[in-house]
Amino acid sequence: MTDAAGVLGDNAEDLLRYFRRRVPTQDAADLLAETLMTAWRRNRLLPSNTDQARAWLFGIAHHVLLNHRRGERRRHALADRLRLSLPEQAGAGADEGLEVRDAIERLEPRLAEIVRLVHWEGFTLAQVAVVVELPASTVRNHYQLAKAELRSMLLEPARTSSVGPLTG
Repeated sequence: MTDAAGVLGDNAEDLLRYFRRRVPTQDAADLLAETLMTAWRRNRLLPSNTDQARAWLFGIAHHVLLNHRRGERRRHALADRLRLSLPEQAGAGADEGLEVRDAIERLEPRLAEIVRLVHWEGFTLAQVAVVVELPASTVRNHYQLAKAELRSMLLEPARTSSVGPLTG
């Protein structure tokens, strides 16, 4: 029988290299952690042969990477849709994207969490329903409400800050 802790430890550096070759360095450690956690939770399925165990780990890593890429595509698609729905602005500033984050922060917390789970974590609405322990129909309604509120907030004329513009 293969020792799960030993196999995970023996392959951690190789898995980290695998991720570093495929994603930005700042994401690689998170993906490694997710891979190791998944493998640990599924350790009953760990093959007894060392080579097979290594391939099994890399299979988990491959699926973690695919999920990560899907999430990235969803986040980029949302940003593209939001850009298309906003009026043209002269040149992108250093604070690009902050309006969206600020608008999400201004949502009611339960609505903001649904938006984050869908667009930042890559969950489907059905999966969000499981995460937040609400009926799927309720989550769909909350998501529609959140989108409408975000659209309204993002299309409002820019509000003047009491602090004023940042200069630097």
